[in-house]
Amino acid sequence: MTNYDTLADEALSAIAEAGDLATLDALRPNILGKKAPISSAKSGLGNLDADQRKAAGQAINTARQSIEAAFNERRAGLAATARAAALETERLDLTEFQGVGTTGHLHLVTQARDRLEDVFVGMGYTIAEGPEVETAWYNFEALNIPEWHPARGSFDTIFVNLGEPEEVMLRSHTSPVQIRTMEAQEPPIYIVAPGRTFRTDTADATHLPAFNQIEGLVIDKGITMGDLAGTIDTFVRAFFGEEVKSRLRPSYFPFTEPSAEFDISRADGSWLELGGCGMVHPNVLRNCGIDPDVWQGFAFGFGIDRLAVMRYQLDDMRELVNNDVRFLRQF
Repeated sequence: MTNYDTLADEALSAIAEAGDLATLDALRPNILGKKAPISSAKSGLGNLDADQRKAAGQAINTARQSIEAAFNERRAGLAATARAAALETERLDLTEFQGVGTTGHLHLVTQARDRLEDVFVGMGYTIAEGPEVETAWYNFEALNIPEWHPARGSFDTIFVNLGEPEEVMLRSHTSPVQIRTMEAQEPPIYIVAPGRTFRTDTADATHLPAFNQIEGLVIDKGITMGDLAGTIDTFVRAFFGEEVKSRLRPSYFPFTEPSAEFDISRADGSWLELGGCGMVHPNVLRNCGIDPDVWQGFAFGFGIDRLAVMRYQLDDMRELVNNDVRFLRQF
């Protein structure tokens, strides 16, 4: 019995002296393996009397359990130490950036989006969002742009190959959010839908293949083109300042009738096109289960990136995505 205790003490001492995981793991066969002394001791049980054999067996099991417990505990401790050392080695030293005014701030486009949302929320609108990958129904057909419609080709759509049963694409405008809202919500509806959109445009000073839009939708009783013009004018003055004016010019969009482009005035007396708008087409309302004889509405939309370019008088829209810190720090 004394020998078993001695074997256990020797094993526990060796475990305690192991300074790292490799040393401890290499020790395991010698203290817990089939040829370890504590394991070999079992072979001698047959030489003992029956009453001694039981007590010796219990002593061997107790010794082995104490060795296993000590081994596992020591291994957990060494593993935690090794992990802490690895993390310390991989830690990035950012102290050189402390106190030099580089804590960061919102991107220019995010600032513009937040300001737009604040303006429209202040006018009584709610914010709506939707998926960036859409089906043809939401991106085109529900918006009165069937497959044969010539306007569908002008969207330069980026398709996603997901196979049958229907076309899937990166949304080319945020208008699908309007459709989803009208399908899910009973009128009256007052929403704006900001978000990222995608087209096959080549990046240049005035275009990006991935850009941000914000669209507005109002569905209520007795809505007229005058309500649309008043809303546009209220937004323009709130966002750009009381001295800026707006105007509507006749245009065409498949999802609105009548349709218009809206411009804002410049300090030199000229006008700058901002976006498109119009009264929601009756077919669009019917596609969403809304009776156009009861409910009317208007929609409008424009690019957030383009708005930021206008507001801050930037020369090149690509600066918004180049991530040049020297440029971003100015805003």
